[in-house]
Amino acid sequence: MKLSNLLRGVAIAAVTLLAVAPAVHADALDDIRKAKKIRIAIDFGVPPYGMTDDKMQPAGSDVDTARALAKDWGVELEIVPTTGASRIPSLQTGKADLVISTLSITPERAKVIDFSLPYATLRTVIGGTKSMNVKSLEDLNGKTVGTTRGTTHDTYLQQAAKGAKIVRYEDDATATQAFVSGQVDLFSTAELLLAPVAAKNPGRNLEMKFVLQVFDLAVGVKKGETKLLEEVNGWIRANLKNGNLNTIYKKHHGHDLPEQVVKAAG
Repeated sequence: MKLSNLLRGVAIAAVTLLAVAPAVHADALDDIRKAKKIRIAIDFGVPPYGMTDDKMQPAGSDVDTARALAKDWGVELEIVPTTGASRIPSLQTGKADLVISTLSITPERAKVIDFSLPYATLRTVIGGTKSMNVKSLEDLNGKTVGTTRGTTHDTYLQQAAKGAKIVRYEDDATATQAFVSGQVDLFSTAELLLAPVAAKNPGRNLEMKFVLQVFDLAVGVKKGETKLLEEVNGWIRANLKNGNLNTIYKKHHGHDLPEQVVKAAG
């Protein structure tokens, strides 16, 4: 074989190898540091975790948690507005780097995203009129129950309340309005949403009927971003230990973080 042909063959082989070689995956934590910006998805429809204040600015315990993390990491915070149903897709599609948005830890979700250590908790409840005799899941049989699509209480009701008619809405505000306007008999929501709804709609005689579940809330991270997950966990441990996360939670919820959250961080 001539030397020129041999060299030509080597060059072609090298080009072929480059063409089929897998693209190098950029590490999310490195990207955040390089851009000096972190994108965090937050739902503004779940006060006091996420909401807008009287000046239409982001507010709530999840918002303050995201701000504290960005400040400690020395990066700019970009809040990505989301809903209950679009939180996980925002990670999977690369729209957000993290989700800090009343995201409870479930086995189903853990198959598609990674979870940090818990940083807060959430109680989900069934709300209804005082005159309605509802005290348990069995009492939902034959009732129409509004819920927020893609949430843990949506999934739980689907599995545990077989006799109820579940009507799904895109956010808590819409599900709540469905109850207020009489479209559904009851609705599932975060416990702390009941008081402001009851105050604004005294004619509905709203009250908590029973507690559905108590969830640990965690930061959502895209699968495989190990360095980013470790950095988030380190931040949570430090801020549970120094009391900063408890201060944020108490400011918005009126009481300390449950001891279970602090213990879970070690």
